[in-house]
Amino acid sequence: MWSGVAFLGLVLAGLVFGGMKANQYLYDEQQMPVQVIDFSGDYQHIDIAKLERLIRKAQPGSFFALDVNEVFELVESQSWVYRASVRKKWPNTLKIYLVEQQPVAKWNEDLLLNPYGDTFNDEGVELQLPRLYGPGGSEKTALEGYNAMHALITTTDMAIDELSLSERFAWQVQLKNGIKLNLGRQEFIDRLQRFIDVYPLLAQQEKAVKYVDLRYDTGVAVGWNDDNTTDEES
Repeated sequence: MWSGVAFLGLVLAGLVFGGMKANQYLYDEQQMPVQVIDFSGDYQHIDIAKLERLIRKAQPGSFFALDVNEVFELVESQSWVYRASVRKKWPNTLKIYLVEQQPVAKWNEDLLLNPYGDTFNDEGVELQLPRLYGPGGSEKTALEGYNAMHALITTTDMAIDELSLSERFAWQVQLKNGIKLNLGRQEFIDRLQRFIDVYPLLAQQEKAVKYVDLRYDTGVAVGWNDDNTTDEES
């Protein structure tokens, strides 16, 4: 009887010891390393080499010890990453799918805006984009205003270079042809349409237009380049 109990004890001890050794083996980076980090997706500006270094530094353990959720949070914290998915693939691969941010405008010189009005850091990437300015928290309002004005002005041969939204939410626009538009706080789309309607007449003048103030119920005030005079037209 006692020999049977002793034998059973030895078997159980062997199983426990074997389990501990197996667990140690599986979590040993030298025995079960993550050899491949496989990135996929459509991206141009994400620094993949830098991202892989960050992942390996943050998760130095084995394939089994690697925390997918922590890797996911690390990847999505990168400026140019909009969305990501992370999963392990047996026996030694970490697969990461990336969706890159799509910049549509510059915001206050030091940030970029995506199509949803979210800001992110440009990480030193130089892009030719419209410049939008405004107080903190007005990103979505500024972008919506820009999109509405852009859709209207593309019916002409003009384009928006810069848009500013003041603290009082008044709109100012700098066109690529150098003309500045003061649209005020209300009915800015109707006022932009008024400028489009009157511009063919202004373009016929000998003097070049410097700015157009459209903050009137009817008519506009026009400033001319190399001239201190301002004309009002109805």
